[in-house]
Amino acid sequence: MSTYLFTSSRLGFREWKISDLAAMAEISADKEVMEFFPSTLSKDQTEEFITKRQNKFTKNGFCYYAAEIIETNELIGFIGLSRQEYDAGFETPFVDIGWRLKKSSWFKGYATEGAKRSLEYGFKTLKLKTIYAITPSLNTMSTHVMDKIGMVKHTKFIHPSIADDSNLKECLAYKITLEEWKD
Repeated sequence: MSTYLFTSSRLGFREWKISDLAAMAEISADKEVMEFFPSTLSKDQTEEFITKRQNKFTKNGFCYYAAEIIETNELIGFIGLSRQEYDAGFETPFVDIGWRLKKSSWFKGYATEGAKRSLEYGFKTLKLKTIYAITPSLNTMSTHVMDKIGMVKHTKFIHPSIADDSNLKECLAYKITLEEWKD
């Protein structure tokens, strides 16, 4: 049984374990899951991703959390918050909410449920004042979730780490403040 930092009705959010590597590597190697990223990730790149999340949790007290279905303890990907320090042309550094879920968990409301609960955790527990969400302009599935959780389109920008990718470089920043958030 997993120890969760917090839960929603169906999902548990926890720190990363090295035993998550195989499941997360499979998720990050799926071309459909990674459609709006520059490339899929190898097992080594996924291990680096997990290590970075562990380090961010140690440093900041939060990260993109490992997300599990509570009933089965199945890792379905990540949902959570991450401190970003790249120059996006607006408030830097900033806290970003994000998710990456395995394809078999799509269209079941997990991203919306987990994102809503992560916003609550960010505002109530972490005492954040503002949370952003970033996605390439083409990613309408993510912008739909952002709309559903009450975020508002803030700006368009060229993402500095994918500026060479003509399809993905134009990104949208959505934003929500503590005052705008409704729990």
